[in-house]
Amino acid sequence: MSENVRQPTLPARLDAEFSSLLRELSACGHQAVTLVDRAHLPHWCRHPLFFFLGYIAKAEGRVTESDIGYAERLIKALKLSQRQRRRAINWFQQGKASPRIPALRGLSLKLTQRFWPGPALKVAICLCHATQLKGRPAKQRRYRCEDVIDQMGLPIAISDDIFESYANKFWVRQAENISKPKSYEQACALLGVTRRDSLDTIKRTYRKKVSECHPDKLAQQDVSPAEHATAKERLLRYQQAWELVKRHHTIRR
Repeated sequence: MSENVRQPTLPARLDAEFSSLLRELSACGHQAVTLVDRAHLPHWCRHPLFFFLGYIAKAEGRVTESDIGYAERLIKALKLSQRQRRRAINWFQQGKASPRIPALRGLSLKLTQRFWPGPALKVAICLCHATQLKGRPAKQRRYRCEDVIDQMGLPIAISDDIFESYANKFWVRQAENISKPKSYEQACALLGVTRRDSLDTIKRTYRKKVSECHPDKLAQQDVSPAEHATAKERLLRYQQAWELVKRHHTIRR
């Protein structure tokens, strides 16, 4: 369920704040680290955030470099000092070693979310992002994420909507076929134009596509190495498609 079409089952204050944060997440290119960098996250959220990150990271038995890298990027976004960084890492390790969620973990988020839902929702977005670092999340990671959302006192529908937002805007892009175009029709399809469009129209579309995955723009979004590699490959395919389009129009003259 996307951020624009959701069932009205949430309390009014929670629903309004959640809708606003989903729009902000979309504006950030679905990069939770960028969202945290822009939006204030109270310091008392750090303990449950990093504990839950470690708990989710160990869902499949092994913590990956992507999990560690994401935690490090959050530490950087939160502008933690060296002492605070060591504490965050320790909380992450505690979560990783815990077979279940302690009863009182996240109580502060649960108690405040009814009258101040922003912090709990931002933590939820960070955790859902961690759950799908490699694309559509495996069942074990998703189940742990849902348990954490419930522990924070938020409806499970919150995680469903966040995942649906990623599915519509992020997973689809990752799953697209980005093989080299071999015909004019394939080049047009890759660029999102039709074979009847003028060269000027195709050129404008090509430039817009290239800007979306340009290294300078990606640097601002603080994307992961895997996401950067995908964007780099897509940039190459756009360039190959444009060269094919130009040759086609040159021959027709």
